[in-house]
Amino acid sequence: MKPGTKNSFNSKSKISISNKDYTYYSIPEAEKNGLEGVSKLPKSLKVLLENLLRYEDDLTVNKSQITAIKDWLKTKKSNTEIAYRPARVLLQDYTGIPAVADLAAMREAVKEKSKDPNTINPLSAVDLVIDHSVQVDQSAKADSFDKNVEIEFKRNGERYSFLKWGQNAFDNFRIVPPGTGICHQVNLEYLSKVVWSEKVKNEQYIFPDTLVGTDSHTTMVNGLSVLGWGVGGIEAEAGMLGQPISMLIPEVIGFEVKNKMPEGTTATDLVLTVVKMLRDKGVVGKFVEFFGEGLKNLTLADRATIANMAPEYGATCGFFPIDEETLKYLKFSGRDDETVKIVEEYAKAQGLWASSEIEFTDTLTLDMSTIVPTISGPKRPQDKVLLSEASQSFDKSFKEVAARDEFKSSKVSNTDYEIKDGSILIAAITSCTNTSNPNVLIGAGLLAKKAVQLGLETKPWVKTSLAPGSQVVTDYLEKAGLNTYLDKLGFNLVGYGCTTCIGNSGPLADNIVEAIQKENLYGVSVLSGNRNFEGRISPHIKANYLASPPLVVAYSLAGHMSFDLYKDSFGKDKNGKDVYLKDIWPSNREIEETLKTSLNADMFIKRYSNVSQGPKQWQEIKTEKSSIYNWDENSTYVKKPPFFENLSDQPEGFKAIKDARPLLILGDMVTTDHISPAGNIQKESPTGEYFMKHQILPKDYNSYGSRRGNHEVMMRGTFANIRIRNEMAPGTEGGFTKLYPEEKVMPVYDAVVEYKKRGTDLVVIGGKEYGTGSSRDWAAKGTKLLGVKAVIAESFERIHRSNLIGMGILPLQFKDNLNRSNLELKGSELISVVDIEKGINPSDIVKLEIKYISGEIKIVDTLCRIDTKNELEYYKNGGILQYVLRNMI
Repeated sequence: MKPGTKNSFNSKSKISISNKDYTYYSIPEAEKNGLEGVSKLPKSLKVLLENLLRYEDDLTVNKSQITAIKDWLKTKKSNTEIAYRPARVLLQDYTGIPAVADLAAMREAVKEKSKDPNTINPLSAVDLVIDHSVQVDQSAKADSFDKNVEIEFKRNGERYSFLKWGQNAFDNFRIVPPGTGICHQVNLEYLSKVVWSEKVKNEQYIFPDTLVGTDSHTTMVNGLSVLGWGVGGIEAEAGMLGQPISMLIPEVIGFEVKNKMPEGTTATDLVLTVVKMLRDKGVVGKFVEFFGEGLKNLTLADRATIANMAPEYGATCGFFPIDEETLKYLKFSGRDDETVKIVEEYAKAQGLWASSEIEFTDTLTLDMSTIVPTISGPKRPQDKVLLSEASQSFDKSFKEVAARDEFKSSKVSNTDYEIKDGSILIAAITSCTNTSNPNVLIGAGLLAKKAVQLGLETKPWVKTSLAPGSQVVTDYLEKAGLNTYLDKLGFNLVGYGCTTCIGNSGPLADNIVEAIQKENLYGVSVLSGNRNFEGRISPHIKANYLASPPLVVAYSLAGHMSFDLYKDSFGKDKNGKDVYLKDIWPSNREIEETLKTSLNADMFIKRYSNVSQGPKQWQEIKTEKSSIYNWDENSTYVKKPPFFENLSDQPEGFKAIKDARPLLILGDMVTTDHISPAGNIQKESPTGEYFMKHQILPKDYNSYGSRRGNHEVMMRGTFANIRIRNEMAPGTEGGFTKLYPEEKVMPVYDAVVEYKKRGTDLVVIGGKEYGTGSSRDWAAKGTKLLGVKAVIAESFERIHRSNLIGMGILPLQFKDNLNRSNLELKGSELISVVDIEKGINPSDIVKLEIKYISGEIKIVDTLCRIDTKNELEYYKNGGILQYVLRNMI
């Protein structure tokens, strides 16, 4: 941290805590010295204000930006762009490997210009948690965990060796090894400090702990009053290298909570209700901040569950203020007394402590006593379904999607059972959203205990798994004696990582897959995750439902989605009496009493005391010490990225986009899961052909996520999701397009190769909320490598829009209610961006010329979604990293 040289509002002050002096930038002092009224700002905006006061230098941060935060109070919105510098960066391995590869390639580019490669180094603290690579290859067995770790290291040896090289080669770069936990839970339980401290020129500064992360659920830590959100890997890399994040001062929606949740409901029921309310409200690109008397009835784990799903409700963050519960959690998770004291005194001195005198852009209220058991599905987190209506809701959506009224069934070979449309084939306790919450996990354990004692069993066709976000979870389940009951129902530990929630659900049994394919069955998964988009969880599963961990266990006993958990019996107990959900559902009091005796601070201290050690397989990895990476030409995991090859000294500026062909025409809500290579790699695909050339067998394909360090694989998998529907190639599903003028249907990548030979520019046409979902930088990188010059859509998701610009791709938004349908775009058109080579400014109106096959020409207006001057510089440089590199050289 390098504080700014200016102090326009005389806010630099001293505070003494436990007889130690600290320097800080005081918001109350700034209020006295010209920033009248800022004490009424939402807490999240106070964090941004402090950041600007601390970094004021008259270059990236000037006095007028700071004044703009005061002026926000007049209309509760602002068009002012600010430069924000978070204290640290959090990476997971899927996004971390390309980030380290880009840094390594940048070092080479610097060396080629005869400069010192060691100038390329993270300037802020970077933590990389390896949590995305474990897959559920083995499940429902006592040794599942050990076997999965073994397979993980065998599959990912090259990647892990590369990361270990990075740990030694770069400064300020820490790695949390595989088998430790999920990055967001590790962040919550260990990495976050709430108030950060740093020594600069013999002065000890304190300031709010802030971060950006390369996973959209970075927002989870907002529950601990740490401001953070997901950015693409591209932005994160720029942030590591000292670039501020350019953003507009956001609107802040106040979400008031009242009363408390009733008996029999969980934090999952609450968060799925919150997601639906905020989606309906419309909070994309806005901050959400929680307040109200109901906060005292939400544990910190409940808050983290709500904050975690900010991407699902569309907000940049879901922030909670500092209060007694924050301090209680810090103590409870093993943070030292000094840290807790600093947090309390600093928060109270800065006006960051919870209070009611706050002015928001808008507010909405939830009476938590009205919460009822809830699930969400079959394909979006906001598709809220009341548990009491779940079986009817499933039947209705099945008929709509499968276009048949009766359930088909299929015999499973070598068994005495059959599966049918609606059979639950995966039941997974997974994901940071819920496994960070002891209440719901103890709830799942108690439900399992009662089920086993009453003689119930999981249905044999259900693949069950338990993948918690930290080792502390299995410690307290064991102490409570509940792990044995979960094991008996097949919820054995499979790994500490993201697994099913990100599509690492592992293979279904061959005879199950065969039965599905024989009748094209409509299979179902139930998971305690945060994402249930089409094609995400497993290529063989069509409907995915989000549910609390206890409900995941209940559904594994039911085995079918049309089972009514309120009315239907799971079976008979030993006395021949019907067993219903109410007979096995634990009471809130049972959960609380079990928690009191089974979870303590020592568990956190013990688990995190040797966090960097990792399993023996990690310790045995040997790497050479060098500042330049020695790329292996034959590697299919880690290749030198092509983004900095032949980099000119000057920016490329604005290049013409003329007579471009549409590569894809896509509908609404196309997610980054659809665009970015994710999940399993299919043998019959351009990537499969690439592997065949490199003599890689299908069993060694691994997932796209694990191959993110290889651009050859990633560009072949871009727009190749099994569920993507390109309107240019009607009747197809998966990554197909139509090559023009031949009108030949072929894989997207093959068409790109052909268009490259012809020197044809390419564009992608989209609908509403283009690029929604995870912060996948490869959704933008892959688009770039396919040669796409512009994406034209009705609206964009926040992170993906900035990632496109970060890769030098132009985002344009249709205006005046125009869209692909009323413009009658078929894919045969030629599209030009009129006069782009003459230059554009942020938010300009940009004209498109559309030449139809009939000879008709239309000129339409679009809005340039390059929103800020900084973004314009990135675009002119061909991308954000090229901009950073040129500035460094």
